[in-house]
Amino acid sequence: MSVTGCRGSTHRATIRRRPAAGWPGTRGGMLIASGGMLVGLLLGCAPQARLVQPTRAIWVTRFDYKTADDVSRIITQCADAGFNAVLFQVRGNGTAFYRSTIEPWADELGGSDPGFDPLALACELAHARGVQLHAWVNVMPAWRGTQPPANPEQLYNKHPEWFWYDQFGHRQALSSFYVSLNPCLPEVRAYLVGVMRDLVARYDVDGLHLDYIRFPNEPPATPRGSEIDYPRDARTLALYRAETGLAPDDNLAAWNHWRTEQVTRLMAAIHEMMRDARPDAALTAAVGSVRERALHHYQDPYTWLRRNLLDAVVLMDYTDSPEVFRRRIETWLAEGFNQPIVPGLWFGRHKGKTPREAAEVVAEQLDIARETTGNFCLFAYSSLFDSNDRVLTSQDEDQRTLRRIRREVLLPRLRAFAQTD
Repeated sequence: MSVTGCRGSTHRATIRRRPAAGWPGTRGGMLIASGGMLVGLLLGCAPQARLVQPTRAIWVTRFDYKTADDVSRIITQCADAGFNAVLFQVRGNGTAFYRSTIEPWADELGGSDPGFDPLALACELAHARGVQLHAWVNVMPAWRGTQPPANPEQLYNKHPEWFWYDQFGHRQALSSFYVSLNPCLPEVRAYLVGVMRDLVARYDVDGLHLDYIRFPNEPPATPRGSEIDYPRDARTLALYRAETGLAPDDNLAAWNHWRTEQVTRLMAAIHEMMRDARPDAALTAAVGSVRERALHHYQDPYTWLRRNLLDAVVLMDYTDSPEVFRRRIETWLAEGFNQPIVPGLWFGRHKGKTPREAAEVVAEQLDIARETTGNFCLFAYSSLFDSNDRVLTSQDEDQRTLRRIRREVLLPRLRAFAQTD
């Protein structure tokens, strides 16, 4: 189902070009970029400013809506609050919150067509208010929960060979967290690119926003204290040996580097698809704000920006400390990237502070984000507004009061930003 409607306005700034980064290539301790797969992709030009500037964005999770009225209320509240971009989650764990031609409907919507298309409706309503609508997708996660999906067409059942297997031959265990696809397999990367092509080619989205474009290998996905290492299936190991001449235990640094590069290959393939299927739409990603921590998940956003594979990054700069928040942003700005940096902030825990004092800290971080970059993205809708979300936030009276206080503190500031930009 295609969507029509006016576009949200986009400021197209002039961006200085930056030479593409080179790539080391020796067999053994260093890795090679094999088969010429990346050569054309790594030499791209600096991107246009496809993301609305300055960016005043908010994440809306897949748990926030179940009905058309929910979607309408969400877009109305976001627009009235002064946000000019909504990152609207439509893929969580290998199921869809839109009329996908590839993946089944999400269980959260009953596992079948709910009688409306959430993404189509969100695009239509957002554009009517002059707000950009970016489709937010979880990339690697392919199921979540302690029980397998009932639908035989869901990836967990349909393609068990695409998931993670450890060095003992065991498939990644189901848990309260995600089980994930293996991006080291070319067929997995091709599948994911196909899912996203189907989405961006058929919907009037202003952008594609990638989340979990990394290995979700934190506990309990990889049990704390275990020696489990993913992925160690025979096919992945054969691909690794063919490209490097190594086994994982021969050189752990090389093995980590290669896994990181497989995620970058996926990013490069998504970028190439976007420029072909929807060249005017922004490609953004939620990334770790501390590079060393991101690399632990085989995510290398510095390289993605230097190779011009993204139009902007959204930093998950989640901290209660305004000083730490600022320092992390400044570390990114010091790199001199061509693309916009969008600080992402959350509402935090703020032990020892009253709800109003905690909201004032968030307001201070908004000011820091504006001062340093001009941009921000707030996590998340259900932390500011009441919603159907009972997974990430409670809907009891205490939490409703907390959100009301946050709105009293933050909405005047957000609306003032919208009037002055």
